[in-house]
Amino acid sequence: MRNYVFKRLLTLIPTLLGISVIVFLVMRLIPGDTISAMIGTQFKLTEAQAEAMRRYYGLDKSLPEQYGLWLSAAVQGDLGYSVRTGQPVLSEIIRRYPLTMELALVAMAIAVAVGIPVGLVSAIQRDTVLDYAGRLFALAGLAIPGFWMGTLIIYGLSVYLHILPNSGAYVEFAIDPAENLKQIIFPALTLGLAFSAAVMRTTRSALLEELNKDYARTARAKGHTERGVILRHCLKNALIPVITLIGLEAGYLLGGAIIVEEVFALPGLGRLLLNGINQRDYALVQGVILFIAFSFVVVNLLADLAYAVINPRVRYE
Repeated sequence: MRNYVFKRLLTLIPTLLGISVIVFLVMRLIPGDTISAMIGTQFKLTEAQAEAMRRYYGLDKSLPEQYGLWLSAAVQGDLGYSVRTGQPVLSEIIRRYPLTMELALVAMAIAVAVGIPVGLVSAIQRDTVLDYAGRLFALAGLAIPGFWMGTLIIYGLSVYLHILPNSGAYVEFAIDPAENLKQIIFPALTLGLAFSAAVMRTTRSALLEELNKDYARTARAKGHTERGVILRHCLKNALIPVITLIGLEAGYLLGGAIIVEEVFALPGLGRLLLNGINQRDYALVQGVILFIAFSFVVVNLLADLAYAVINPRVRYE
């Protein structure tokens, strides 16, 4: 397993390098630059002042030179400074990351707690009313856009039923845990319900496939009950594709659910990235996306390693 982990970590280098090149080029394909955005919104600068600022931020250099300077600094842990705030990009990411991490963990907990049981029941009760209800739930969860789901949750639980507040400044968990969870639960439900639909479909299809394999039929022939066949033999194998899905979705959630954070006005990584794109903040966008890519690869590595915990027969070469 050590060799496997080492090889996966080595693949992280070209992955991040390729992503950094793509993001660097794509950002510069957007019309205008950081200085142009600042002039048009906040500052009134002469052309000479604008050129001086471009020289100060290195925007007057060629693209290869700009990329080389940024990459050499990034390797040393310096992701540059945000032109919008003047703060180091890394500190901006670290400041926003706890919120996105909390949102991702709560959403994943909701998805697993709902998706796996519904998928199991749907597979066991195949072609019954319970199965049709579960499949309808999954179809609705996958079809409804996140921003509309969030709007429905706000209207139904807050405006109509008055269960939780739908506005207010964000409060960190360390300051007031109860108030923080009240603000997190709506966006977590929005993400978790859509995620649970995918988990349910994967659980159902994987378990149905395992129940029809030879080892399951052999276990039944030996006198095992259907419940024993499912719990002792099929469930562990069926959870492997579910873990893969959770790893992929967790990487997306840790990267910041941009639409949901924007709808609920949460100051997480997703909203930070969106603001950086709108304001042509090159260093901020490059740093955030590089951090998201790193989180994505690490989470998927952990998901791969979890295979051996769920099913000890899994081996890594």
